[in-house]
Formats: sequence, C-alpha cells, structure tokens
Amino acid sequence: MGPIALFDKSFLQSLTLDESVWFDHFFLPVICPLFFVETLADLSKRDRVGTSRPPEELVRIIADKTPVMSGAPCVHHSQICIANLMGHEAPHFGQVPLAGGRPVRGADGKAGVVFKNSPEAEAFSRWQRGQFEDVERESASSWRAMLSNLNLPEVASRMRALGITPKSCKTIEQAHGIAASLVSTRFAPEQQLGLLFSFVHIPQQLWGPIIQRWSDAGFPSLAEFASYAAHVLKVELFFQIALAANLISSDRASNRADIAYLFYLPFCHIFVSGDKLHRRCAPAFLSKRQDFVWGPDLKADITRINQELSFFTEEDRQIGLHKLAPRPPGDPNGVVASLWRKHAPNAQSSPEVSIPLSPEAERKLVEHLKSFTKAPTAPDVARLPQDDLESVAIERRVPAKRGGWWIIPKEVADRERGEEV
Repeated sequence: MGPIALFDKSFLQSLTLDESVWFDHFFLPVICPLFFVETLADLSKRDRVGTSRPPEELVRIIADKTPVMSGAPCVHHSQICIANLMGHEAPHFGQVPLAGGRPVRGADGKAGVVFKNSPEAEAFSRWQRGQFEDVERESASSWRAMLSNLNLPEVASRMRALGITPKSCKTIEQAHGIAASLVSTRFAPEQQLGLLFSFVHIPQQLWGPIIQRWSDAGFPSLAEFASYAAHVLKVELFFQIALAANLISSDRASNRADIAYLFYLPFCHIFVSGDKLHRRCAPAFLSKRQDFVWGPDLKADITRINQELSFFTEEDRQIGLHKLAPRPPGDPNGVVASLWRKHAPNAQSSPEVSIPLSPEAERKLVEHLKSFTKAPTAPDVARLPQDDLESVAIERRVPAKRGGWWIIPKEVADRERGEEV
C-alpha cells in the first residue's frame, strides 16, 4: 500500500478515468468531506461557462473517478475537534479517521471493528448511475449560497482593526507563525475557546463540559490541551490573518472553501493539488515527514505509467491491478516511485514469494471474512483500547473494471457474479 494522499477536487478532475485508477491503486487517498461537498455543489451550476454538459453529467464524471479501492471518506473536522476537546486522543499521523465503526466479536472470540460502506461512498455510487436525491440538490444550493454570502472583505477589515496589516505581516510564513503562536500561548484561554466554538460550530450544551475539562487541567495552551482542535483554530486564524495582510484575496469567496482542505493535513503523507492557493499555503502547515505535491507533476507521471502499461492486452489485464503492477513501474526517479520510496519504503521493497491459496482455502477465507462483517455488535469491544483490536474490516463497493483496467481479477469477479445468481 502506498502513501496516504489527501487530494483536492482540481487534481481528480485533471485525471482521465484510466489515470484515476492508477492514483487509487498506488496511493491510499483521503476523501475529505470538503471534496464531497464541492462535488455536490456542482449540481447547482446550471449556467456553467464553456460547457454544454448538464451539471448532473459533470458530477457523474467526478464520481466515476473517485477512489474506491483503498481510500475512504474522512470524518468531518468538526466531529474530530469535538471529540478531541472532550478528552479523546486525536488520530495519529498516518491514521485516517473513519466514522461508523461497529464493534464486534467474531466466531473465534477475537475483537474487532466493522466499517460499513459510508453514506458518502453510497452517494458517489448513485451519482455514477445518474441518480440524485432532492436532499442533495437542496444541500448543493445551500452550500453555494453560503459561499456567496461570506463577506471576506469584512473579515479582513476586522483583523486589520486588531493590527494585522500588510506592513505587520508580509509573508505566508509570518501569517502562519502568528497563528501558531496564538494557539501555543497560555494567554486568554477563554478567547481561544470562544473563537474555536464559533469557527467549528460546537453545540452550546458542550461548552460547559469542555471549559470545565480545560479548567481542571490548569488551562494549558490549546496546543497541549487538544492538539487537533488547536490545528483547526490555527488554520482559521491563519486564513483571517492572511486576508487582512492581503496575502490571500478577499475577492474570491471560494478561497474560504479551498483553505478548509488544510484541516485534514495531519492525517496524510502527501497533499496533492492543482490549486495555486494550496501551493502557496499548505507547505507552511506540513511537517518534515510530509510533502506538498503539485497536481500537474503527479498527473504527468501517472500519465506516463498509464501509457507504459497500455501495451498489455485485454487478456493480460484480467489478472487485476495488484498482480499487473504491484509497485510503480518504469522510471525509479518518477514522482510516484519517489513518493513511495520516501513515504512507503516497505511497500517499495520486493515482496516475498507467496504461495497461492488453494480454491478451498480461499473459499474458507472469504467465508470467514463475511462472517466477521455479519457478527453481532459487541458493546464491550467499544471500551477496549485501539491497540487491543485484532481485526478491522472496511466494506467497499469496488467495480470489477473501471475504464480500461480490471481492478480485481476477472475470474474473481465472474465467480462472485455466479454465486449471486
């Protein structure tokens, strides 16, 4: 499995359908909620300039390219923030937080969690078939209305009144530094919480318990008290500081949506985007273990990989991606291979020779996995530490073939279809 990759809508749109298959194959994509909402918002674009395609067709095209193999929709940042403020440890670097896990015990008594296919993934599956529900159309209109109603010049004006001006803050790095110092100080904790409650829309009934927890801890800095919540506040403060300093334009309401991708940086190895705002701002928030990857550069290398493998016949392709190209082929200095070498060195090494399972052993393994996902809920497992879980199952709807490539072996797909008949 390759590096964990946060991506934005602009990058996925730049790929062809076949290229999107290789991105999904060589990376573990983080599908952040903003990507889902931005795609949904396209349903309300009735008068899109430069195209005669209806919005439903544009959304279907994006849905067709959305990762399905290894990526999964990430929990909304506000939910992670609330859990973090209430005392739950934030996900560690390299862990993608998922929602909806069901604690179970298998027939062998081992504890684990089963994640059903997410509502977002189900929605993308419907959109691929051209099926859109009324509630989604209403949400699309509401989202675009919210963006158009944001008064970014007013936000910038308020920050300038606090002394943030182009003279006091001249670079993106300085804006980041000011925001980072504000969440790392122990000064005025009530103001910090007030801003966070406002930005994240934390339910009022939780204000008291959160404040009490912080008080009981002796009011440490927010960065010490709730690290992920501090990251979200830092991104919000950075955006407002950068607006006031004219480092980010207040003329484009969409900048507010674009900057929200940065909320999900802590979970990924790389952030790939073709957006200039991301290219300027994201590196300030990334650690030495992470990389910002310019979307056109990654696309060019994926295009090369797709072209190099295109000589395989249809019969050759039927063995599936994992046997056809277990690692990035071709140029060892290509973007994909270089990212694997840095962020997934174990996956880059030559795999050990594996002994293929007999048909009977394979059948028993499949039956075991199916029985585990159907095991009854076990409330006691929910109280176990994460490290005590022995199995995690994530259900997915994966097409056998996408574009010109077989994602799973054709013989497996044929056998599954035969069992369903």
